[in-house]
Amino acid sequence: MQSYAQQKNTTVSGRVIDAQSGDPVAFANVYFKGATVGVMTDFEGYYTLTSANANDSLFASFVGYVVRPKFVVIGTVQTINFQLEPEMNEVVVTFRKGRRKAENPAWDILRKVQDFKKMNDKRRLNAYEYESYSKLELDVDNISDKFKNRKMMQKIISVVDSIEQIAGDDGKPVLPVFLSETISKYHFRNNPEKIREDILKTKINGIGVQDGSTVSQIIGSTFQDYNFYKDWLPLVSKDFMSPIAEGWRLMYDYELDELAKDVIDGVPCHKISFAPKRPKDLAFTGIMWIADSTHNYALKRIDATITKEANLNFIERIKVQQELVFVKNGEESAWLPAKTRVLVDVAEIQEKWAGMLAKSYTSSKNHIINQPHELKFYKDPIVIDEEASRSDANFWDKNRHDSLTSTEKNLFRMVDTIKQLPIVKSYIDVANFLIEGSQPIGAFEIGTYSNLYAYNNVEGHRLRLRMGTNNKFSKRLAINIFGAYGTEDQTFKYGGNFRMVLKRRPWTVVGANYKYDINQTSLMNESFRNTQNILFIAATYWGDIESRRPFMHREASAFFQTDIVKGLRQKIIVRNQQIDPLFQFAYFDQKKTDGTLLRDINTTEIQFDTRISFKEKWLQNDLERYSAGSGARPVITMGYIMGLPNIMGSQLRYSKFYLGIDQTFRLGALGRSEYNLNAGYIPDALPYPLLENHLGNQNIFYNQLAFNLMNYFEFTSDRYVSLRYAHNFEGLFFNSIPLLKRGKLRTVAEGNVLVGQASDKQLAIIPKLNADGEPYPTFGRLEIHRPYAEVAYGVENIFKFIKVLVVHRLTYLDGLKQREKIGVRVSATFRL
Repeated sequence: MQSYAQQKNTTVSGRVIDAQSGDPVAFANVYFKGATVGVMTDFEGYYTLTSANANDSLFASFVGYVVRPKFVVIGTVQTINFQLEPEMNEVVVTFRKGRRKAENPAWDILRKVQDFKKMNDKRRLNAYEYESYSKLELDVDNISDKFKNRKMMQKIISVVDSIEQIAGDDGKPVLPVFLSETISKYHFRNNPEKIREDILKTKINGIGVQDGSTVSQIIGSTFQDYNFYKDWLPLVSKDFMSPIAEGWRLMYDYELDELAKDVIDGVPCHKISFAPKRPKDLAFTGIMWIADSTHNYALKRIDATITKEANLNFIERIKVQQELVFVKNGEESAWLPAKTRVLVDVAEIQEKWAGMLAKSYTSSKNHIINQPHELKFYKDPIVIDEEASRSDANFWDKNRHDSLTSTEKNLFRMVDTIKQLPIVKSYIDVANFLIEGSQPIGAFEIGTYSNLYAYNNVEGHRLRLRMGTNNKFSKRLAINIFGAYGTEDQTFKYGGNFRMVLKRRPWTVVGANYKYDINQTSLMNESFRNTQNILFIAATYWGDIESRRPFMHREASAFFQTDIVKGLRQKIIVRNQQIDPLFQFAYFDQKKTDGTLLRDINTTEIQFDTRISFKEKWLQNDLERYSAGSGARPVITMGYIMGLPNIMGSQLRYSKFYLGIDQTFRLGALGRSEYNLNAGYIPDALPYPLLENHLGNQNIFYNQLAFNLMNYFEFTSDRYVSLRYAHNFEGLFFNSIPLLKRGKLRTVAEGNVLVGQASDKQLAIIPKLNADGEPYPTFGRLEIHRPYAEVAYGVENIFKFIKVLVVHRLTYLDGLKQREKIGVRVSATFRL
């Protein structure tokens, strides 16, 4: 008994990591068997536990992981590391049920969280800024034996001896393919809301990375901002409800750990577990630590996981860990994220494939609040320093917020080795061809593969080849040419264009285009002109294009585009086009009164196109700029086109006005909606190929740009307003049905309404009969007080990518067959 009383202290320290990803498991519990008190790992997964009453069994545990024991030598100082395996089965979180009338004690705390939510949220501040360090890693994981036996993997494994040790001594192997580090200065201002991030230094090492400037914009803090005080958090193109959202009781179950007395950075905290009421819902499972009343019930720490049970495709889990710090300046204060770690585990799509891990880590320091800059300071949301990519190892050793582990240092060396392998370079070229659609050859490229071949009843077999330059040719100038030939019409088509970036701040571009190619009257509408879908464009050259009233189209144009201010883009286009119809067509010459008929159309016009999107984020590389979304705010496009007669043989004077508004937004737990509002007005009499020929759809494939039960050329207008409203209910209905929820099906619905009219003068310029006494084809008109309307409802995510819609046509039903009133449309969409 005496020797037991004098037992030496046992001190154990180490690290707890995820056996699959190699990431630290923050906030895990480490304790001796039978003990009531243990320790919690820090944000990096490290722990130290000292006890005079130790035994020989040490445990590590955390929600969503299998509990792991290890042997301890009592009375010594030792290091013990843990690799925890994620739960493979559905994670079931059960909560104790109190008396029938007793309220859940966690609810009182959560109500107080809501009371102080605005006070604690960083968005209430007039301004804040901080230095940010970001680290991003992409790995191939779940490397099966079948995948290892592939020729490429055999080559990689033969030169990478340490592949088995990347995830830890007894963890699973991962293969790194991309690594980056970024140091930046992040600035936020309220009223009006503005952001600016100065990318100071970047270190990018990846397999197949061609343009570091675009990657540098993505890997900073701007795209790594996770704020649980928002009701919904966007992740992998989905919206997930925060466990402290305003509607918390509708989505979540909670349990307060009344025995826990956790003190984090000197802040006493309440420990609350949470889980979605329905496992299939887009909600988190995890633990959060809420500060006590003296700290206004702020969120201090959270570990939140999306499990594979959620209604997501190809995702094993998503894990977000965050630690917040209290920042004060005078009377103003808020809680800002100090460290954030995100893991996205992508499952293998097929058995023979491997999976993917995406891991990001962000830390911040030197916080400054309520010291806003002048508005002009925020003119550019992302600014990359000219010397950003130039740095050495000494700089990173001195300036990164946390030192790299030996494993992380190994990763950088591995990526360098792997990307130099010839077989890897070959696979990269193939992947780039499939994604970009073209094959680079030095400073040039050949493609696009989607347009290489088509077959239709006018051209027969259509062959097309495009050649162009890439950023190795020039960082400011892009040139493209194409040639096409049809075996049936035996006509050679050709064209070319160039675009030059004059300035990047503000984004200013000029360009010109010339083409001689086949076109279709059915595509002469604003919906098709605005599409960027290359596959849809390619599909228009297939099938029965004769019924779509084709014509040979010779077009020459030049444009100038610039951002007048942030969010306001102006584009000016000068265009001449010549239309040579390949169908029976004629119209009266408007300059003469003797009934002279014309067949060809020649116009010269100038177009003023304005785009308003003040909250839109943009990514830009050397030659292009891409929208990264505008949040829930609308994007407005408006313009005016003026036809100029007697210039380059042009015959017509006219005006066209158009307006478009697009917006997507969340409707709480009901899902996400989007709408597209379009309007146009043409006051002058014009040949109908120049009017708005509303896009119909007479095949089984659903087209978002079209009216899916409208026939081709059924309606043409010179004034119109259309509204498409679509809603995705996600798994709202099917997530609760036992036989259907495993399929992760999602319900969708939409409505399409068109109000339009073509005035009598548009028909008056078309002659009744041709020289043989046969009537000229004309077009159908809508009645001004009778809209065209259709509704659709259906299911998407069938086999993870198929959407089936039942479409009902509601108006203009006279003379239609039943199959023309109700139809089924199918589309394939790859969505998470």
